Amino acid sequence: MSRQLLHTPEGVRDIYAEECARKMAVQGKIQKVFHLYGYQNIETPTFEFFDIFKKERGSAGSREMYKLFDRENNTLVLRPDMTPSIARCVAKYFMDETEPLRLCYLGATYLNAASYQGRLNETTQTGAELIGDDSSDGDAEMIAMVIDALKSTGLQEFQVELGQVEFYRGLVEEAGLDEDTREQLRELVENKNFFGVEELLTEQTMAEELKQVFLKLPELFGDIEQIRLARSMTSNQRALRAIDRLERVQEILDGYGLGEYVSYDLGMLSKYSYYTGIIFKAYTYGTGEYLVTGGRYDKLLVQFGKDAPAVGFAIVVDRLMQALSRQRIATQVDTVEWMALYEPGARKEAIRLAKHFREAGKAVQMTRKPAGHSVTDYVSYARRQRMNWLLYLAGEGKQVAEYQVDSGKMRVKSIEEYFRQ
Repeated sequence: MSRQLLHTPEGVRDIYAEECARKMAVQGKIQKVFHLYGYQNIETPTFEFFDIFKKERGSAGSREMYKLFDRENNTLVLRPDMTPSIARCVAKYFMDETEPLRLCYLGATYLNAASYQGRLNETTQTGAELIGDDSSDGDAEMIAMVIDALKSTGLQEFQVELGQVEFYRGLVEEAGLDEDTREQLRELVENKNFFGVEELLTEQTMAEELKQVFLKLPELFGDIEQIRLARSMTSNQRALRAIDRLERVQEILDGYGLGEYVSYDLGMLSKYSYYTGIIFKAYTYGTGEYLVTGGRYDKLLVQFGKDAPAVGFAIVVDRLMQALSRQRIATQVDTVEWMALYEPGARKEAIRLAKHFREAGKAVQMTRKPAGHSVTDYVSYARRQRMNWLLYLAGEGKQVAEYQVDSGKMRVKSIEEYFRQ
């Protein structure tokens, strides 16, 4: 039983040592980009009332959530998604704010997705939300920030794919499809299931021209020119406005100098029903799933009492780390290079030396040498911890034996020499 308790439950994992340091460094780089764009951090609770994430808000399904109960028997859930939490928070604290809010976050989300083999149930997400701006400039700012954030981590070969849910919704509204058929068709289109779409449409009564657009939807992807071809396929005004919006976003992204990172897919249709306009995902090689997901959700905040447009995205940090590793992209991390090993009589000098190092911005680990342990033991330990130097202070600590960990070479220096450096 004690051995069993050393293991983690299915869907979660430990991250430690260098891997943890790299993850923290990558998160720091991304957060710096957010701050350079003028975004401020927000932190919401790990668990909230179940109703925050109920079906009407388009988040995860009830079976996918981790549920628990408080003392009053209220149903709580570990947050499966950050966006509804932030929408709730904004409605509570910024109800009367009429100017745009720029917020960013970093936290864990939880999905009880044991049936999805290979997926973590606890993932780290970092992202941003722009509240109160319904413009195409706001859409483009989000995508530009995604691109700059990914580039900051060292990633270069990636693509941000844009869609527009209004294009599809304009067509299904015109077709008069019921809710179940809409959802079935959405899944078939998003999965690029051409034969499934064709079979479903044979059971529906609609104009032949409209049916042809639905049949073409899974093929409407590529550059902006490919998307412009969709104009000739429909006269639906809602769908045409969706294309107009994508064209404006492309124009703005070209102004950022980032247009090359963007492609389009009118068959991209998120399962999250709170999206109301542009949606996007970012992909790279080395991972089979998206790194980033986001979009516009103009009708979500009104469910919490604040009628304000919004657009945002989430970067799945764990998938990003996997991609960086598989692409062999190194992440520079701050490591502990020095160990100060001292005998009890040298404690005062060891503290003075460590303080000097730390004030100079160098990390140093202090370790008192117990009786019965050799310096060689600690040189080996320092090597396992990937340190570069071990400083051994014996006696009163006036002399320092400086070991180069990799080579094992040693030289003796006066402790005062370190204070003169």
